[in-house]
Amino acid sequence: MGSSVYVASVEGSTGKSTVALGLLQQLSRRVERVGVFRPIVRPDTALHGGRDYVLDLLIAHDAVDLEYDDSVGVTYDEVHADPDAALDLIVQRYHAVADRSDAVVVVGSDYTDVGTPTEFSFNAKIAANLGTPVLLVLNGFRRSPRDLRAIADLAVGELRANHGSLAALVANRVDPERIPDAVAALAGTGGPAFALPEEPLLSQPTVTDLLAPIDARLLSGDPALLSREVTGLVIAGMTMPNVLDRVFDGAAVVTAADRPEVVLGVLMAHASLNFPRISTVILNGGFTLPPQVQRLIDGLGVTLPILETTLDTQSTSTALTAVRGRLTKESPRKVDAALTLFDQHVDGTALLDQLAVARSSAVTPLMFEHQLIDQAVAERKHIVLPEGDEERILRAADVLLRRGVADLTLLGSPVAISAKAATLGVDVAAATVLDPEHDDLAEELAAELHRLRQHRGVDLDRARELVRDVSYFGTMMVQLGLADGMVSGAVHTTAHTIRPALEAVKTVPGVSVVSSVFFMCLQNQVLVYGDCAVNPDPTAEQLADIAISSAETAVAFGVEPRVAMLSYSTGTSGSGTDVEKVSKATAIIRDRAPELPVEGPIQYDAAIDEAVARTKLPGSPVAGRATVFIFPDLNTGNNTYKAVQRSANAVAVGPVLQGLRKPVNDLSRGATVRDIVNTVAISAVQAQQTPKAGTDDRP
Repeated sequence: MGSSVYVASVEGSTGKSTVALGLLQQLSRRVERVGVFRPIVRPDTALHGGRDYVLDLLIAHDAVDLEYDDSVGVTYDEVHADPDAALDLIVQRYHAVADRSDAVVVVGSDYTDVGTPTEFSFNAKIAANLGTPVLLVLNGFRRSPRDLRAIADLAVGELRANHGSLAALVANRVDPERIPDAVAALAGTGGPAFALPEEPLLSQPTVTDLLAPIDARLLSGDPALLSREVTGLVIAGMTMPNVLDRVFDGAAVVTAADRPEVVLGVLMAHASLNFPRISTVILNGGFTLPPQVQRLIDGLGVTLPILETTLDTQSTSTALTAVRGRLTKESPRKVDAALTLFDQHVDGTALLDQLAVARSSAVTPLMFEHQLIDQAVAERKHIVLPEGDEERILRAADVLLRRGVADLTLLGSPVAISAKAATLGVDVAAATVLDPEHDDLAEELAAELHRLRQHRGVDLDRARELVRDVSYFGTMMVQLGLADGMVSGAVHTTAHTIRPALEAVKTVPGVSVVSSVFFMCLQNQVLVYGDCAVNPDPTAEQLADIAISSAETAVAFGVEPRVAMLSYSTGTSGSGTDVEKVSKATAIIRDRAPELPVEGPIQYDAAIDEAVARTKLPGSPVAGRATVFIFPDLNTGNNTYKAVQRSANAVAVGPVLQGLRKPVNDLSRGATVRDIVNTVAISAVQAQQTPKAGTDDRP
């Protein structure tokens, strides 16, 4: 059984789910298997086939491998019927979860059972019986630090009266300007104290949340945009100009369907660069849009959700005003905001140390991804994305900006990017948008490209023509230090991405070839495979370059390099041209990097399996323990990484380009949003490793 923590509060509306999610994320950085347990769920969720939204949110996390029903204790009804029997059942079901987990996040009840004034006492009693320390969440909304301390003292006293123990306190929804005062006020209560600021986004309802209270249906628009947050209401009962003066970002515009001029005007404003982006239009009164107007909207391909309800204006506005948002798995923007909030204001390492959560020696794919993101966030870099109007790039940019992974520049038409972002319901307002066709920066980039390539016959006019291409424009931004790295390839070929970098950025001194690696994230370890994407048939000298570059990349990302130079022969057991190439490359590595553990030629089984290694290469410091695998050619490397990826359910992160003086990375044209986020994080970490020296001006 691993470590556990009980997240509890003394009242509702504390934002306990934000804290539980942040804690879960922190645990997933340190251990392989994180469990989630909800001792008490609301009776309506259990008896009517529904699901507890907090539990649903937490078990959706990648680190949790439990079914919903496995993570449920009892209902309020069962507690009322027989508290002792309910407690016994809670303990029994908790242990079933704990036995399958390295750490468990237990989330206390939600204070929806208004008939039970001693609800916190029962939560404290559960925590004591489970043997789990309590992370106490306090509601700091519109409360002074003194008020928070008074509530904390009462709660800690009640906890101890029920033989519970305090792990830490988190004051949530605190006035941002009073964070230090809140933390200071909670000092000395028996555990470390943290404070999270009020984040309005987390309290905002989504468009989906508005449907049930007004019995509305989706008339038109993209159902995926129902997850967009609503920041407030605009009751559009005035003339069109006055409506336009009152719209704001995220507004839900309520109007009668017999006001088509308002509907069309609001939709046009939403599509315009000069007006805010709204979240939805709600047609009330039971009227229907004129067929001509509906046909016009359908023909425009409007993705903004348009809802309709039979309620009148007053009933609609009254019902919608009472809706409060919740943090659910269907709200990815809220999830990212909650995780970022927790990471910024809670010392995760100190908290987990307080909970005595030992760090796992294994590295799971999820733990490796956390490592990438954490490294990037720690020293934020500026990455340029040339394919700025591509859907996956925009969705990834939304995630990257919200999580603070990197500062971004998107290349493309500002109008096209803004329109596409509005259509997708993503927010990239924090990114810089540059248009290579029209931006004044193009002239400066062209002059630099001309200077670097004039010995190859590139005159200034040709350079001006080249930098209108997004790959050249982005590459020259990196070359001049206007960006720290570039990520491209979602729609462009590898050659299109790499060629400008080879011409302008060039390779690291002493390295003859640009190559690539994949981080192969297996179930409990990360291996480095190179080169699986760039060089078809490297020479012995190039193979040595690839191996040394791959070892340096491994070190940059926390993998201790032990290099296996792969071949169909181990040691002196075979011969042939291919074996001789690997032998020569190994000798070059030992001469150039004598401190680097390397073995070759060696077969894959001898490199990865200690039992085989004891037979084929006894006493080798690398055999059976290799972490960096260098393939003799692209055919072998590409097929092997794909075979391992599919057969072993490994996560392949990459390709990561290496050998360039500044980071330029190529995406697979089948890259997912998650792949793009990881590649940008990798590029940012590479930029952190890049020397601060000036550019190399040598042609």
